[in-house]
Amino acid sequence: MGTTNSAVACIHRGKPEIIPSPQGKRIIPSVVLLDPAGKVVVGEEARAALIAMPDRTVAAVKRKMGSQEPIPIGGQALLPQEISALILKELKSYVDARFGEGEKEAVITVPAYFTDEQRRATKQAGELAGFVVERIINEPTAASWLT
Repeated sequence: MGTTNSAVACIHRGKPEIIPSPQGKRIIPSVVLLDPAGKVVVGEEARAALIAMPDRTVAAVKRKMGSQEPIPIGGQALLPQEISALILKELKSYVDARFGEGEKEAVITVPAYFTDEQRRATKQAGELAGFVVERIINEPTAASWLT
């Protein structure tokens, strides 16, 4: 889960393989929109609404991880991990579409500088999204798998 964009991958034949969105996108913007009807929208459509509906959208929530200060969105106040969970839930839907619905284990990457509190909030976001979070690992460690 990135500050600007997010992606989900699985390990296939010992190598990470990105699972694309239904639109074939390998990454999605890490932006959440709570539209006027109360529907949660994540990704490109949410990013497009940033200017038109700034009070209903949140971007770069990763920078707030670990904070207990609620973020206003669409007339509600959600904690950063709750907003992050909406992004992760969207990504989990791609996994479910490929492998079937149900419990999925996940390893979530975070910046190496994340504090324990930020790591706990990230784990909680993953759990709220429906993942069984096996580990939280540093992004440089995950990147080394790609080589």
